[in-house]
Amino acid sequence: MIILKKKLSRRTMLRGLGASLALPLLDSMTPALANTGPQTVSRLGVVYVPNGMAMKAWTPAAEGADFELTRILQPMAAYRDRMLVLTGLNGVPSNAGVHASASTRFLTGVTPARTENDLQAAVSIDQLVARRFGQETQLGSLELALDENDVFGSCDIGFSCMYTSTIAWRDANTPLPMETNPRLVFERLFGDIGTTDPQVRLQRIRKDRSLLDSLTERVAELNREVGADDRARLDQYLDAVRDVERRIQMAEEQSGRDLPEVTQPSGVPDTYEEHAKLMFDLQVLAYQTDLTRVITFMMGRELSGRTYAEIGVPDSHHPTSHHRDDPVLYEKIIKINEFHTGLFAWYLDKLDATPDGEGSLLDNMLMLYGAGMSDSNQHDNRGLPLVLFGGGSGKLRGGRHIRYPEGTPVSNLHLTMLDKMGMPVDRLSNSTGPLELLSEV
Repeated sequence: MIILKKKLSRRTMLRGLGASLALPLLDSMTPALANTGPQTVSRLGVVYVPNGMAMKAWTPAAEGADFELTRILQPMAAYRDRMLVLTGLNGVPSNAGVHASASTRFLTGVTPARTENDLQAAVSIDQLVARRFGQETQLGSLELALDENDVFGSCDIGFSCMYTSTIAWRDANTPLPMETNPRLVFERLFGDIGTTDPQVRLQRIRKDRSLLDSLTERVAELNREVGADDRARLDQYLDAVRDVERRIQMAEEQSGRDLPEVTQPSGVPDTYEEHAKLMFDLQVLAYQTDLTRVITFMMGRELSGRTYAEIGVPDSHHPTSHHRDDPVLYEKIIKINEFHTGLFAWYLDKLDATPDGEGSLLDNMLMLYGAGMSDSNQHDNRGLPLVLFGGGSGKLRGGRHIRYPEGTPVSNLHLTMLDKMGMPVDRLSNSTGPLELLSEV
């Protein structure tokens, strides 16, 4: 380390710190529309529901193309020919932290380490896809949820609450927080301009370009005033600045294109249904503008104690999920599961109605819906309730119920999904190979 006789003033350091803290605001530049012609891109969407499923009302009896739509699947009937119901895929078993394990293994294929501080899991497949597409979009991924901290209940004993509060992991030690406030989601998409009006967006782009130029000049000045170690740190800092420059350049080049007219939401809506639909709207907008191609969304966090009085279920979700095969409680769990699939079907309608290339957004994406445990009363990791939607840009043939042999790991699905996204890998977690019948298209 080289120590200079002179030192930077506190005022200079604070200006540098202020500039570095402002950088995340620059990450939210105006995104570009993807629909510039017939060329299409692949997208990945994941929608997670908590506390397991009423499996008797979920799993079709018949296999193949002649499967019946069960009660919970019925709200998605319009997409029967594009859905793949997958039965028999098992999550990694856990002896403790069953809810923490359910959410953690959903996209990672592993169970979490029992700890409240030094978190340990594995990178989730959404983040593997985000690494690839992140250089082509302004945001690598979005992580969203509906439950605030005051409604998702307690955490598994001895396990960090982060395990039950996210399904996305940047790496083995870094869980990604899920944003619940639509207003903050909008700001992440478009900055704090409050609207998608093109003139307002262009003014913001120019302002941020000016700010970035000033920041780059200041870093160049600092380079002449500091020692070798600090210059190395500044070089790392400049790498991040160059990525921001790339995003601003993308926004400038495509700022002349129209965006849907959307104003910034005021906050979290009063009802669960309104909240869910607003968050779905923002997801459609993010895909439509090609801001990101990877979104994970938790319709509830594990151990959620949310009540659903609007559908006649004023009982807390998690305690009710331990139904003990009581017909009254089981009916309530079915109603909750139906309510979720009904809202998800509304989202599918939106995706299918949004043009993209020569088809729709739904045609050009891979969408996974499901839970990290099956029978909630048993905390069962076997036969997870999973369904795939979307055309996968022509790489999936839907309209089938596929039952896999006992013991098939859900990591095989992860392996196959990555392959469909153009990212083939040999092995993930306890995978034994790609899923048969999904690799035929």
